Amino acid sequence: MKKCKIVCVVGTRPEAVKMAPVILALQAQEWAQVRVLATAQHRHMLDQVLQVFGITPDIDLDMMQPNQDLTALTARMLLAMDSVLKTEKPDAVLAQGDTTTVMVSALASFYLNIPFGHVEAGLRTGDMRRPFPEEMNRVLAGHMARWHFAPTTSSRDNLLREGISADAVHVTGNTVIDALQTMAARTPALEPTPGRRLILVTAHRRESFGAPLVEICNAIRTLVANNPDVEVLYPVHPNPNVQQTVQEMLGGNPRITLTTPLDYQPFVAAMKGAHLILTDSGGVQEEAPALGKPVLVLREETERPEAVAFGVVQLIGTDSAKIIAAAQKLLDDDAAWRAMAKGVSPYGDGHASERIVDVLQRFHASCS
Repeated sequence: MKKCKIVCVVGTRPEAVKMAPVILALQAQEWAQVRVLATAQHRHMLDQVLQVFGITPDIDLDMMQPNQDLTALTARMLLAMDSVLKTEKPDAVLAQGDTTTVMVSALASFYLNIPFGHVEAGLRTGDMRRPFPEEMNRVLAGHMARWHFAPTTSSRDNLLREGISADAVHVTGNTVIDALQTMAARTPALEPTPGRRLILVTAHRRESFGAPLVEICNAIRTLVANNPDVEVLYPVHPNPNVQQTVQEMLGGNPRITLTTPLDYQPFVAAMKGAHLILTDSGGVQEEAPALGKPVLVLREETERPEAVAFGVVQLIGTDSAKIIAAAQKLLDDDAAWRAMAKGVSPYGDGHASERIVDVLQRFHASCS
């Protein structure tokens, strides 16, 4: 029987984390021929995740440029992707999430009539500007996909409301939990300074550039000043729009550690060691609750409402006073902290990748 040739596309660190379990599961199948395509939309952060999972790209587009413009990135990537897919002639293409990489992968596949599978399909805020441009990317990808691998029933329902056929939607859980369980089992927690509680911060989204990031930094600075037993770890995204503000406002404080972005395993260690996490990251909203860590989301909207409904995540926004009030309550009120530190996750059981493989195996059997 002819093998099913599947191109798995990754471009950013979160995509590498969430696609790694799928790639590894497919590589273990005798019926599948896997080709890993790296767009390298984010260069170093992508490479280190693939390395920790033992994955080597077969094709590398090396797209990243300093402070790259979205229009130019999209155009360059679409031309490169079109050329690769015409050469590879895969039976299917898979990509994850909501970046330029996934949107371009879906569009290039659509133009060439290649079935496209969208991993982590159906996430929606309902606002095309929040997050920007991610909401647009995932909506477009969702309307070009053959298979929609939805992490939750809420995501499935979003797709059905948009007119996607129920037969094309598969609720699998989120592959991030597959990856997290593997990594957390072999990673000890980062130990805070004795006598201190660690707040882990990540804030880097485009809609946070400018005034919102200033508000976030003001809140962090105030929390540290008001709580002598608190220290902050903030891995700072390399984007100059983030670096300049954060370094100017938070640099030089002995209880605020600003680092380059952490590799995946050290970041898992930091999450395990944190008392509280402030983030605008989508992946952290999924990972931290599974580790029993309260999360305050520094955004006005979230496409991951399930954890909010579970009571393990709070949507706070970027107003400094609101951030301070919510974080201070969790620092002062043990009962409030314990209520959020339940160690439960609505995002899966660690077997999402297996369910995705099953769907693709049925496709292979039907067309062989």
